[in-house]
Amino acid sequence: MTRADRPTIRDVARAAGVSKGTVSFALNGRPGVSEDTRERILAAARDLGWTPSTKARALSVSRSFAVGLVLAREPELLGADPFFPSFIAGVERTLSDRGQALVLQVVPASEEEAGYRRLAGAGRVDGVFLLDLRVDDPRMALLEELGMPAVSIARPDVPSGFPAVLVDDRPGIAAAVEHLAGLGHRHIAHVAGPAHFLHGSRRRRAFEDALAEAGLPAGPVVEADFSAAGGAAATRALLGADNRPTAIVYSNDLMAIAGLSVAVEHGVAVPADLSVTGFDNTALAAYVTPPLTSVRTDPYRWGRKAAEALLDLIDGGTVDDVPVPAAQLVIRASTAPPPPAVRTEKR
Repeated sequence: MTRADRPTIRDVARAAGVSKGTVSFALNGRPGVSEDTRERILAAARDLGWTPSTKARALSVSRSFAVGLVLAREPELLGADPFFPSFIAGVERTLSDRGQALVLQVVPASEEEAGYRRLAGAGRVDGVFLLDLRVDDPRMALLEELGMPAVSIARPDVPSGFPAVLVDDRPGIAAAVEHLAGLGHRHIAHVAGPAHFLHGSRRRRAFEDALAEAGLPAGPVVEADFSAAGGAAATRALLGADNRPTAIVYSNDLMAIAGLSVAVEHGVAVPADLSVTGFDNTALAAYVTPPLTSVRTDPYRWGRKAAEALLDLIDGGTVDDVPVPAAQLVIRASTAPPPPAVRTEKR
């Protein structure tokens, strides 16, 4: 297609039955356009095959029309953990609708600060997403210093001038413990995520609080790294203990599914001898043997909401924290009452 053949904003406006100004507002995600009109304009643009001239837009308003995501994780773990592809898919869906791009950097932890500084210094992005919040996360102050708009996934535990997508893992963990206690389990263990990650420490605290709320004794906690290998090692430690738990609450599905495999290695039947719960309700959870009881979250929705909030913030809007539905327990066949001998001992 030659430049002369490419559809223009005028063509989109004609197809949608609106003015060129309305098309510009809709395509740039600016307020003042009804949702029905915006959808009609986006549909017309897609049907015509219209694409923005990013270079022209950037030159005209001194913007990059891109947002950034810096992840200080091992690339292998990113590929194995279903959370990240789902979250990024949600982000990309919103960015695509609004003619924006995502700049992703996967860096060693030692280079994370430099990654943000490069993005800001080169003007490559207009704002960033903050995932994997840490305890006393220094990135809040860094981004304030850089003057970089940001949206965090979950509220940090340090002062922040940025809006957050209000992800709350605690109800899901509490529901898993309540479910196991209702089945009669009294010796419940937890395979936790890294304590320096807020979601790891908050899930662990939710586990401990839920045990206390149910009137149960404190259970063993083994810290792992959210990986399959880490979940397997933690499960071996728990199943090799003298006082083996009758149930294990895992901090993500990847570790829980690895735990199911380790149980088979040890001749421990799930759920007859050991009940297992995961977290994230990944697509695979329903298809392992036995199907995994897990906590349903929605990282795709979080990605969409985070992108919408960040683009509104970049456009100069006032953006409040973004509520999302609470995590919910999905009960499947990996949980059951504890073995009869254990129930008898506890009477």
